[in-house]
Amino acid sequence: MLRIENLHKQFGDLAAVDGLNLQVGRGETVVMMGPSGCGKSTTIRTVNRLVEPDRGRIMFGDIDITKLNADELMAVRKKIGFVFQQFNLIHRLTALENVMLGLVMDGMPREIARAKAGAALIKVGLDKHFQHKPGEMSGGQQQRVGIARALAFEPELMLWDEPTASLDPILVREVLVVMEELAKYRASTMLVVTHELSFALHVADRIVLMNKGRVVEEGVPTQVFVKPQSSIGEQYKELIEYQMNTSALTLAGKRIA
Repeated sequence: MLRIENLHKQFGDLAAVDGLNLQVGRGETVVMMGPSGCGKSTTIRTVNRLVEPDRGRIMFGDIDITKLNADELMAVRKKIGFVFQQFNLIHRLTALENVMLGLVMDGMPREIARAKAGAALIKVGLDKHFQHKPGEMSGGQQQRVGIARALAFEPELMLWDEPTASLDPILVREVLVVMEELAKYRASTMLVVTHELSFALHVADRIVLMNKGRVVEEGVPTQVFVKPQSSIGEQYKELIEYQMNTSALTLAGKRIA
């Protein structure tokens, strides 16, 4: 489905992505994790060339995305959904209109676009919010509109760039539930950049750990987080153990009380 080979991206003196190699199989959910600034978001944004790579190949099926001209790239982007950190909704439009917009601009008849947009909103649990504008919805609901907007194109590949990063902690769960459902039913192949350990543990087929622009470890969650082979993996293992111990102490305290 997706194969990244020897990818490089430099910003001034900073090597944001430094010879990265990655493969994602059809129907697979791959989660990319690592410290802030390690190159995760830059990597995922090169896949549909929101960031132009300096060199390397990005193969989507048998298509080298790095070789496409502007028209060819636009055609391929219709097959690749992208969910951003920010919601990027148009505030004067309703949820339904926000999801329809890209379809209509792509030449789809309005009634067909309306039906597809409605189906996508239902899929993310917003069947009662078709006519709500962004200002009338919570942050979690707005992000779900953004997810529906991507799903409406029925993409083969979904890219997620820290989709919960802009949300208050109390709203994070509602977005993660939608992502988990999509992963469960293999609606599309998913490459996810996130700091959400619970999502990675429960949903990922494979974890990819990055540091300083490179992949330092990858494998199934039980391998990477239980018997890590990298210093980054060790840090995640310690964090998971700390969170488990904290939860256990909290539960014990409640029983005593």
